[in-house]
Amino acid sequence: MEAAIVTILALLFLSFVALGVYATVKVVKAAKRGVDRTLDQARRTVEDTTLRAKSLGQVGTAAELARLRLSLRNSMRATQEALRAGAVEDASLRESLDLFARLSAHGRELDEDLKRLEREPDKAYVAGQLPALTERTERITGSADALRQAAHDRARRFAEDDLETLSAQIDVETGALRHWTASDRGTPSGRGAAAADPAGTGPSQPAWYESGAGSEPRLGEEPQAITAPDPRTTAYPWEKKARPESAG
Repeated sequence: MEAAIVTILALLFLSFVALGVYATVKVVKAAKRGVDRTLDQARRTVEDTTLRAKSLGQVGTAAELARLRLSLRNSMRATQEALRAGAVEDASLRESLDLFARLSAHGRELDEDLKRLEREPDKAYVAGQLPALTERTERITGSADALRQAAHDRARRFAEDDLETLSAQIDVETGALRHWTASDRGTPSGRGAAAADPAGTGPSQPAWYESGAGSEPRLGEEPQAITAPDPRTTAYPWEKKARPESAG
């Protein structure tokens, strides 16, 4: 019996140790991914700043290569963010993401070619390659821009359709709220009811009349006053309180 208890305790201890190790590994991996993302973001920021400075501060082939790389990176990054954000709510954009992944492979290859030519000492050779590189860049960025703009147009169209449907429903509801009849306001009571029945042909006791303990007053007692409660049975916080009537 004692051996079984010791075995169970040992298994529980090992289970807790394994769980602790697993949780530690997960935390370390998550932290590493966070650090990697931060480093990648910082590296991209530095590269973009450098390319922007080269495109503005230099002339000739160096400035043109920097301009092409900067245009390529901005277009691809904007399209990637737009498609990923849209695919969360629109499953149809997942196919567009697959197409963009294939386009990204061409974009990375072009960026490597442009980066390699930045280190090329033969400026005449680089100048000869620029027309083909410019056309290649425009084809890739044009495809990326088309995907991004189509995703934006699709999202905007869905929003407009939803707003149009909502507006139609609100128009129907407001029309229904403005359509009222006498039956919607309830039956008049109090002095209005007496005025509506001056001959007294209606019921002898209104619906709001309460006779108390009996229908007839007892001997030696004064008849109870018949008063009508406030016909407004519901009070709203925005209503003003009624002023007390003058006793004179």
